[in-house]
Amino acid sequence: MEKNYKLAIVGATGLVGRTVLKVLEEKNFPNFKYKLFASKKSAGSKLKFFGKEYIVEELTEKSFDEGFNFAIFSAGGETSKKYAPIAASKNCIVIDNSNAFRMDENVPLVVPEVNPNDIFKNKGIIANPNCSTIQAVVPLKVLDDRYNIKRIVYSTYQAVSGAGKNGLEDLLSKADYSSLKKFPHPIYNNCLPQIDVFMDDGYTKEEHKMINETRKILGKTNIKITATTVRVPVENCHGESINVEFDKDFELDDIFKILSDTPHIVVMDDINNNVYPIATKVSGKDDVFVGRIRRDFSQKNSLNLWVVADNIRKGAASNAVQIMEKLL
Repeated sequence: MEKNYKLAIVGATGLVGRTVLKVLEEKNFPNFKYKLFASKKSAGSKLKFFGKEYIVEELTEKSFDEGFNFAIFSAGGETSKKYAPIAASKNCIVIDNSNAFRMDENVPLVVPEVNPNDIFKNKGIIANPNCSTIQAVVPLKVLDDRYNIKRIVYSTYQAVSGAGKNGLEDLLSKADYSSLKKFPHPIYNNCLPQIDVFMDDGYTKEEHKMINETRKILGKTNIKITATTVRVPVENCHGESINVEFDKDFELDDIFKILSDTPHIVVMDDINNNVYPIATKVSGKDDVFVGRIRRDFSQKNSLNLWVVADNIRKGAASNAVQIMEKLL
């Protein structure tokens, strides 16, 4: 591998940023030159990476002056809006984990297993989709190619790690209202049918993200989609019940074979032995796990799937690193 690539990690001290570092170590990118950036509050902290100690630097408008080939941003939308265009203006390709550019028509929104060619249409910025969207479109893409999807109904069961460190702390604080940092109610012992803010139509911003991002990634602007997103008291890994209506009929055996033969999908479906994807089996992995595959008898040409993935890895960090691998 070339030794002269330079990579900036923005938001290195956060949950996703730290996972990006872990994924880079696992994939063995030791020959890159790295710089780690974060907010003024986190600047000066030290992180061990590839056996070396890195001092995290404060992100400023001059941070990219020294020249980088790539930057992975995991520091939130406002940071990305301000600094990603600066990085891109200096011939650095930005892979952004926030929602700042996802629906920008000039920015590709990419899941490498689904629309890898869109990576090369970038104008300096590539958007990483929402975590819940990423794991959904991996199995949906291969089924859409074969049967043509007409409608999708999403019901998600999303882990608190998707809300960052404060979300995890809310779960660990149990039912103490006084110490809540992220959620409007205690997440301990509760399922909260609200992720992000409510919009004028009664849907949450997260639900709109899933609907709009799925359409963009699959390249089907008119596909019918509805969503209900729910935060559940699970530390890591999102679960999703996905109901799909196809244009064509299918044989269930063919569905199993298509999914089983697709790279990065693991079919975990043996109901006679109570085998199906669960968070504790999936956490720490980069594949998307699919089970409870069954025909929906209430609607013609329809199918039910249960999909679980690690939302911090495949839903964010690993997907970003995969995009960079494609660029290489």
